[in-house]
Amino acid sequence: MKTALFASLLGSAAAFAPSASTGRISTSVFSEAVAEEPAAAEEEPAAPAYKASTALPFLEYPPNLEGYVGDVGFDPFRFSDFVPVDFLREAELKHGRMCMLAVVGFAAVDLGFKIYPTPEAYEGLTSLTAHDALVKQGAMGQLLLWISLAEIISTIAVTQMLNGSGRQPGDFGLDPLGFLKGASPEAEAEMQLKEITNGRLAMMAFSGMVTQAVLTQGPFPYL
Repeated sequence: MKTALFASLLGSAAAFAPSASTGRISTSVFSEAVAEEPAAAEEEPAAPAYKASTALPFLEYPPNLEGYVGDVGFDPFRFSDFVPVDFLREAELKHGRMCMLAVVGFAAVDLGFKIYPTPEAYEGLTSLTAHDALVKQGAMGQLLLWISLAEIISTIAVTQMLNGSGRQPGDFGLDPLGFLKGASPEAEAEMQLKEITNGRLAMMAFSGMVTQAVLTQGPFPYL
């Protein structure tokens, strides 16, 4: 009787003991889960590496500028993040071309270059005083008319470009001297770089020339 009672107690205790097979299965499942974690981590996309701007090393490089001729990473206000860069390049080229012409014209008038015969309304004018006098005379109205017409034409071209026409920013097919005729892609890129570089310089130069002309009220070189 004592033997039977002792055996029954051992059987009851064994019912609460963990089985060996269950432990092995749990360990195996846990091991597989641990092994899968590094694989899942590897699939996550890596964060892009920080790249400093060439022109402004203390700022991050604007990625949308990449691939454009003359790119030095200069976009401190990050316009390229929300405005099409083709539109920005079109505007830069247009203003650069205007200022290259303006620098030459502004200096030429004050160096004595005039049209002949000189109209009476133009007598004694300098680059600085010409604006108000020609507004009264009416010549500036003509200038406004023709520039407005050119702007309308260019707006159509820009709209088509932004809609995927394939047109390059600033390209109006104007190359009367044939600088780009038969040129290699490298030579064409070099000419484009010269234009954009000189245009940027002219925008700064014209601003300085007009400021100096107003401050000194003197002839070229406005010192």
